[in-house]
Parts: sequence; C-alpha cells; structure tokens
Amino acid sequence: MRYLPLTSDDRQAMLATIGAKTIDELFADVPEAARLSGPIEGLPNHASELAVERHMARLASQNTVAGDVPFFLGCGAYRHHVPASVDHLIQRGEYLTAYTPYQPEIAQGTLQMLFEFQTQVARLLGTDVANASMYDGSTAAWEAVTMARRVTRKAKAILSSGLHPHYVSVAKTMAKYTGDVLETSLPTLGADTDIDALIAGIDDDTSCVVVQYPDILGRIADLKPLADACHARKALLIAVVTEPVALGAIRSPGEMDADIVVGEGQSLGVGLQFGGPFVGLFGCKEKYVRQMPGRLCGETVDADGKRGFVLTLSTREQHIRREKATSNICTNSGLCALAFSIHMTLLGEAGLRRLAALNHAGAARAADRLAKVPGVQLVTPTFFNEFTLKLPKEARPIVRELADRGILAGVSLGRLYPGEGDLANGLVVAVTETTTAEDVEALATALEEVLA
Repeated sequence: MRYLPLTSDDRQAMLATIGAKTIDELFADVPEAARLSGPIEGLPNHASELAVERHMARLASQNTVAGDVPFFLGCGAYRHHVPASVDHLIQRGEYLTAYTPYQPEIAQGTLQMLFEFQTQVARLLGTDVANASMYDGSTAAWEAVTMARRVTRKAKAILSSGLHPHYVSVAKTMAKYTGDVLETSLPTLGADTDIDALIAGIDDDTSCVVVQYPDILGRIADLKPLADACHARKALLIAVVTEPVALGAIRSPGEMDADIVVGEGQSLGVGLQFGGPFVGLFGCKEKYVRQMPGRLCGETVDADGKRGFVLTLSTREQHIRREKATSNICTNSGLCALAFSIHMTLLGEAGLRRLAALNHAGAARAADRLAKVPGVQLVTPTFFNEFTLKLPKEARPIVRELADRGILAGVSLGRLYPGEGDLANGLVVAVTETTTAEDVEALATALEEVLA
C-alpha cells in the first residue's frame, strides 16, 4: 500500500505557492539527457524476487572490479586496503542503531566516536577544531566558501586552476542561488602550480582563495605565501585535501596557516563504492568555530562525575531556524565517519606515516617506469601518490583501449576537461599500497604497445 497523503488539489496549491506550473519544472536544473522518460531499460515491470536477484547479478557481472585488475584510478577517489575489522566494528549495535542521534545524549557510542573523529581530523588537517563530518569533499568545499563569506562579509571567491573540476562544478551550481562570485581558470599541463597567479589575483573584494593540496595533477605547493597574501587583504585561505593519506607524509595545510581545511575522507575506511557514499572532512581555526557548518561534539561529565559526551554545537537547519543555520547539510555521513575513525585508530600515527611512505615509494617507482615508455613525459616531477603523464596523443581513447585489455590506466584529463586542447593528452595515474610491481609493469607494457 502506497502512502500518498496529498491530494491533487494539495499538490496544485503547493506548486502555485512556489510559482511552478508543473512538477516537471522542479527538475529544470537536471539536464534533460539525464532524466528518465520511462521505465529503466532492461528491467521488467514485475518479476519474482529470485528473478530480480539473478537479473541484478548479471548486470553486476558486467562491471570491472577494482581488485581484479591493475588499477590506477584516482583524482579524488582512491583504492586503499581497508582492514576487515572496520566492516565488523561499524555494524555493532551501539553505532548502527544510532546513525544520526536526534536525541543525542542517549547515543553515547555515536557521540564518543564523533568526538574521537573530530580529534583525529583536526590533528590530520592541522586545524584547531573539526566538525562531526559532512556529505563529501565537494560539498564541504562549497560550505567553506559560504563560511568565508559569512566571516569576511565579502562574496568573491578565487578557485585555483588545480582544484578538482567536480568541486568547481558543485560550487558553480550552488553559487547560482547565493550570489557568490567565483573566479575560475583551467590548469596548465606543466610542473608549476598557480600559486603566484592566485596571489596576484587577491584584492579587497576577495572573501577566500580555494586551493587543492596536492592538486588535481598531483602537484604539491607551499601554501604559506598564499596564506600570508590572503590575510594581508583580510581574505581566508581554504585548502582542499582529496587524499588524506598524503598528510601522513607532507605538512598539513593548517601548519601553513590555512584558515579552513576541508577534504574527502574516503581513502580511510571507506571503499570506492561506485562513487559514494563518502565522507566530508571540515576543520578551521578556533576563532571561526561559530561559523562552521555541521555539528560539534564535546566531552563533559554527568551528574555523577562520569565522563560523557554531548552535542555541543549544532547549527544545521534541522536543529535551529533556517535563517540562522550555517548549513543545510542534513546528514553527517555518520557511518562513513565511523569507518574513517576506526581505520585511523587501527593505523595510529606511526601506521599512517608508514602507509604514506608506501604510497609515495610505489608511486615514485611507477613514475620512473612509465616515463621510460617512448613518447611519454612525466609532467609532475614532485608528487605524493598521484602524478600526471603527457602522452603523445589524446589520452581518452588510450584509456578505453587499455580498459578493454583489463587495465584501468588512470583518469584522462580530457574526460575532466573536454575540448580543452593540450589537457586532452594528460593522464593522471594514482598508485597506492594495493598496486603491485606486476601491475605497473603490465601498464607500462600495454602502454608501449598501444602507443607504438
């Protein structure tokens, strides 16, 4: 039995109130090519449970599983080894049944986990405080831009050319409704970052500069000069980290005086999962904490003097009046945050540093081998676990051909920046602790063959 409490008249009255003639108008921002005009092709309108299971299994068998082939995809989503204990622990009742605590103090297990998560994230990002997680890295980056506007009362944000284009796209989508002015540009297929250009572009109207670290091509820059330039004009520096494992080897953005640090936490504890759900990281300087979106868990003592945890700061529109909310994020990806926190706990500081060292060493060996392929040029001489190659021809069809051979070679920049000339020859290759020497040799050999 379907639950449809609204009548046709009710729906028409609601549409009239918001100024829409039809329900279809509410989906105007969804590209027409992405909308369904009928039932999903290949799925019957009715079938038995057994038939549906078999049909879905056949569809799933068409996927290439990351662990079954040489895998070099990255650009914001990375394949790392997740210990089996992570999946076991996140299913414990005190966590699973208290996913989002609406009566927070009752859910002590969840609150304690989020408190520990905040501590881990703050230490990792180098910030004074961190919130109890967000949707994902891209929406966390946008929330940081709106937070900068609230802090500075200025509305021009400069987005680095090295910022992931999907993050840029999210910001552009949201800025249409907020009045924020976004200055964006395309990356150059070279070793140098755009730090100098960003510094030159800051003026008295700038609310913030958003820079990725390492950036979309894998390049790593010293953010301190950029932070100084931002602060000289009373703007904020927002750093975006899409690969948190990197912070086990390189300086944190907070150490370089970034005001807000956001990121994607998927690398730790969370599998690729076809692109989500992931978990957003968000930290900032303590003086800005009341403008920070999301929630903040704190430690206290109860009436008997025993250690306890409370929801200390909650500025989401679920909890307070919408006009006073600092965010309309309606979940904190709690289960993914728990997985992140458990994985971090299992690693510890020494383990994270060792994991980062393994990633970097493997990437350096892979870069050296692939740079020996005739016609291939290493664009990024310094990097963490992700680097960019320039191929002698367009990368996108080469990636497709290698995929047909059972090798997922990396992300072609032509896919991220369609129709942008020189970028079409760029190939971003990611190497983690799961990548073997045999995987690298298979990629190098296949690349030599398809480029011959």
